[in-house]
Amino acid sequence: MSCRNPHGKVLTRPVLLERLGRPRDLTLVFTNGVFDLLHRGHVAYLDAARGLGDALVVGVNTDASARRLGKGADRPLNAEMDRALVLAALECVDAVCLFDEDTPQSLVSELLPDVLVKGGDYALWDVAGREEVEAAGGRVTLIPFLEGYSTTDLIQRIRKGR
Repeated sequence: MSCRNPHGKVLTRPVLLERLGRPRDLTLVFTNGVFDLLHRGHVAYLDAARGLGDALVVGVNTDASARRLGKGADRPLNAEMDRALVLAALECVDAVCLFDEDTPQSLVSELLPDVLVKGGDYALWDVAGREEVEAAGGRVTLIPFLEGYSTTDLIQRIRKGR
């Protein structure tokens, strides 16, 4: 499902489900996040997630959804389509889909990936969609974050001029 044009990898939910929904002949990995300022930690995380299957779908919080997460009144810094296109430009990402809900629970429930991935700051029982994925025969995997890399820390360093 590789595509050199990032625009071709940003899919609406109906198109995503049509192309990568069940039944499918590949091992589908799904993760999600805001991905406000893409950094080395994100790239390492996404590459590790992609290594768990044949294709990686990244769910991206819309601007409204990201604001509701309480990361700050000025977040996200980058608009949802800009964040989606930057992610879609990565070789390890096969598709990107925006979601407007507070969690990707409904998207995960519809897509039913074979592998659901979150960062190591989550506990397995807190991963949205875990029960549905496991009930469908899939698994949930936690990938440790690369120490020293966080968007919040990066923004603070930028604001301090370092």
